Amino acid sequence: MYSKMKDHLCKTLAEIKEAGLYKQERLIESPQKANIIVKGKEVLNFCANNYLGLSDNARIIEAAKKALDSRGYGMSSVRFICGTQDIHKVLEKEIADYFQTEDTILYAACFDANGGVFEPLLTEEDAIISDSLNHASIIDGVRLCKAKRYRYANADMAELEKCLQEAQQQRFRIIVTDGVFSMDGNVAPMDQICDLADKYDALVMVDESHSAGVVGPTGHGVSELYKTYGRVDIYTGTLGKAFGGALGGFTTGRKEIIDLLRQRSRPYLFSNSLAPSIVGASIEVFRMLKESNELHDKLVENVNYFRDKMLEAGFDIKPTQSAICAVMLYDAKLSQDYAAKMLEEGIYVTGFYYPVVPKDQARIRVQISAGHNKADLDKCIEAFIKVGKELEVLK
Repeated sequence: MYSKMKDHLCKTLAEIKEAGLYKQERLIESPQKANIIVKGKEVLNFCANNYLGLSDNARIIEAAKKALDSRGYGMSSVRFICGTQDIHKVLEKEIADYFQTEDTILYAACFDANGGVFEPLLTEEDAIISDSLNHASIIDGVRLCKAKRYRYANADMAELEKCLQEAQQQRFRIIVTDGVFSMDGNVAPMDQICDLADKYDALVMVDESHSAGVVGPTGHGVSELYKTYGRVDIYTGTLGKAFGGALGGFTTGRKEIIDLLRQRSRPYLFSNSLAPSIVGASIEVFRMLKESNELHDKLVENVNYFRDKMLEAGFDIKPTQSAICAVMLYDAKLSQDYAAKMLEEGIYVTGFYYPVVPKDQARIRVQISAGHNKADLDKCIEAFIKVGKELEVLK
């Protein structure tokens, strides 16, 4: 049988390559940070989710080492059997404190958090109302649930209200949105979403993966930005981006919701507990962020500088309120050629194209970090301008 399937797979892969959609993986030969080693050459990294520059932070690494020494390498168990250490509970409390919620449940990744949140809570009697640009993990989580599905255009409050009106026949309704939409960098209008939820008696859930640590006066996410603490029922998020960049996800929110997820959420019940080193390091991250806003302040300064200079140069950039700057190129092959030439200039960026973004919406997604300095930003901007002129993106 495989010989027949192999022919089919080879044909499909050839079609992907012919369409310019084949993804290549570059090997990094150093720690993840602002400057990395690729093929023996030092380049500046502008496509990591390392928003606060913590992936190689010495204090975080030391905390991971201490947890290895005191709690071991792995848990070899799920949480309810023998996979819960005292430090897992400490981390869950730190996350709840950060988001001003009642309780938290840890997962191996936010993909698991989003995959495991809907099915235990909702049935065919209920409704999920989802933003059209929500992350794939939310889409897949919704598919695992029998609730009726509604979809509204990205951040379109008139369309959301229409969906809420149609969903009044269902028992429970939940509005689900990304906090920051990962491909465009815009922030969901949480204050308006919560107002509509109040008006039409709905729950609210937000995925903070790209917003926590980034948006808000001190980087605490969308509820800090829009003053919606106490109005959002469920937050999901990741430890793999701003919070050190390793691994792990979480759901945090109402106590009874978290309690039921511990009983019935399949990714939690059937996946190994987070490793002690990740847990110990993550606890230290949240303690660091309580001590100072310095990293977030630097991130905001870097983002504003980079965005303004790129707009001055004439680039087409999606409106952004986050650390994500989508430099629009619209052509898939062009985005790959552009990224390859940027690497020659010492700048590591990646072209994004279908199916990661819609067809004819190819781009280079630049992600700014507190780990970058002004010289790094200037070098990146200069490279963008040089390559832009070579490829006739800029006149």
